Amino acid sequence: MQEAKTHWRVLVVEDEAKVARALREGLERENYEVVVAPTGEEGFFLVNAEEFDLVILDLMLPGRDGLQVLATLRKRGLQTHVLVLTARDAIEDRVEGLDKGADDYLVKPFAFPELLARVRALLRRGRTEQSPQLRLADLEMDVMTRNAKRRGQSVELTGREFELLEYLLRHKGQVVSREMLARDVWKETRATPIDNVIDVHINRLRRKVDEPFNLKLIHTVRGVGFVLREEG
Repeated sequence: MQEAKTHWRVLVVEDEAKVARALREGLERENYEVVVAPTGEEGFFLVNAEEFDLVILDLMLPGRDGLQVLATLRKRGLQTHVLVLTARDAIEDRVEGLDKGADDYLVKPFAFPELLARVRALLRRGRTEQSPQLRLADLEMDVMTRNAKRRGQSVELTGREFELLEYLLRHKGQVVSREMLARDVWKETRATPIDNVIDVHINRLRRKVDEPFNLKLIHTVRGVGFVLREEG
């Protein structure tokens, strides 16, 4: 039985064009949705801008190398599984990759069926268990009781506003695009844009979460989306 599902999104960060093309074509044949980034910088941007189920990350990249990308993403709280590819097979190299936050390690050259098996194994693990208690500065949220507070004061939210704030909190410090919100919060799969709907809800959320307080947490990144972070 086919284990891959079309909604599984894989980011391949690989600068060797032939390898990247082979990975894309092979994974797409297995019904994965694949996005390719040829540099560490682009991979870093995409992981922060979009939602992926798995990252396949080459370590030997031009500019910012794979280990730097991986270490920075883990420090920022990225929970997505990362499968590292490298031509270096020394034990110390593997240990360093795992210590920086890799979930698995595959040495080049590799057999594609082995890569597929490792991808399936990582996806079966699922995401790291998500905490029901979320916090940023004086904003607190309890997902189990569906309560939100700012400086100890209860913030009354509609169901959609609560889901939107939860999503922003789970991605705090990361820029969240309108496309991500449409897909992951509104579960909108049609091509019809709902940017206006999203903007209306963001404005309502601002009035409830930010306006009564000096410290602003919800920020617009012009042309990209929104980010939840402490001002400055």
